[in-house]
Amino acid sequence: MNSRTPKARIALFLCGCAAFLNLYSTQSILQEFALDFEVSAKLAGWSITVTTLAVAITAPFVSRVFRRFEQRSVIVGASLLLALPALLTAHAHSFTELLVWRFVEGMLIPIVFATSVAYIGDRWSAGAVTEITSLYVAGTVLGGFAGRFVTGVMTEYVGWREAFELLAAISVLTSLGIYWLLPAPPRVKPEAPPVGAYGLRALCRKPLLAAYGVGFCVLFAQIATFTYAGLYLSQAPFNLGAAALGMLYGVFLLALVVIPIAGRLSQSRPHVQMLAGAVVLGVCGSILTLLPSLWLIVLGLALSSTGVFLAQACANAFITATAGPAKAGAVGLYLTAYYLGGSFGAIVPALLWSRFGWQGCVALIIVFQLLSLLIAICGWRSPAPAALPDRQPQGRAAAVNLPDPSSNKGI
Repeated sequence: MNSRTPKARIALFLCGCAAFLNLYSTQSILQEFALDFEVSAKLAGWSITVTTLAVAITAPFVSRVFRRFEQRSVIVGASLLLALPALLTAHAHSFTELLVWRFVEGMLIPIVFATSVAYIGDRWSAGAVTEITSLYVAGTVLGGFAGRFVTGVMTEYVGWREAFELLAAISVLTSLGIYWLLPAPPRVKPEAPPVGAYGLRALCRKPLLAAYGVGFCVLFAQIATFTYAGLYLSQAPFNLGAAALGMLYGVFLLALVVIPIAGRLSQSRPHVQMLAGAVVLGVCGSILTLLPSLWLIVLGLALSSTGVFLAQACANAFITATAGPAKAGAVGLYLTAYYLGGSFGAIVPALLWSRFGWQGCVALIIVFQLLSLLIAICGWRSPAPAALPDRQPQGRAAAVNLPDPSSNKGI
């Protein structure tokens, strides 16, 4: 079966859904955790932080541990396993136990993410990488929305434990869809990734370091926006409840339309241009949330989230097109930077929230949105596959089989 068929595209969309379905599923029900487990709202926020930290810790090791296994099997197996910690979270007897299962969830997520992006890079080339990566990121949008929406609405009308049982069932169904739709790749011997000092140099070239920095800023802005916007809208004069906050994440759905279109249009354009458009959307959206109107705030959040997902698609496509044979390792390091940014985005704005409120948080968010563009302008200059050393070093690195750089054009 050809890996470029419409079925493969649908499967990669589902891979994005699987990776993000459970990641932020507690974001709209922190108050319920605080009441149920008799902890502070700040401590309840660790149900998000431990998961993103687990992703950041695990991501760099994914390529080395799973590179010898067939990619389709890894993706399907990891997406199916994601249902287990979700189910165990539903039956947690203490907040500590809940955090343990949320941490386990975070350890599995980068396996799906990194392997899916590597799958795209191995089977598509040139501008098609940007288009397919955008489709995958659109799947992460739907998954992120569905997780928050299900927990918010189910908690309001049934209970948060039942919400996580439903998420576990959705995870199983999604993994089955991936199994049936994602083509199995040809049986080939996996190439050894760059090792030693040579491998480190390949992963830490300036364009890739810039991509890691962009990822840090992007998720910092996203988590800061929706964590503290939720607190802002739960207070007077808005007083939104758990269900309303869960439905608020419906603004993510705008990105389902925008991202695939932008990915197709940007095939022949520099990645920096796509990122610039994403940052403009994000900054305009952030400014709109300062206005004292719920509808304008919702519009602002829609623009801001769409900008974030466009930036994420752009950064992923840039790494896939730039990293060459170090693709999976580069995605792992990108995920580490990305989710470290998310962890800091949940904590750092608290320093401004207590003194300056939502306005102070928005100012910080805009700084990081602009910083992501500045980093890309300074760092995304080299079409890095050609930037890899032409001659392999002696010793262990001599075993590395580098493909022709011209096979991975995309800049």
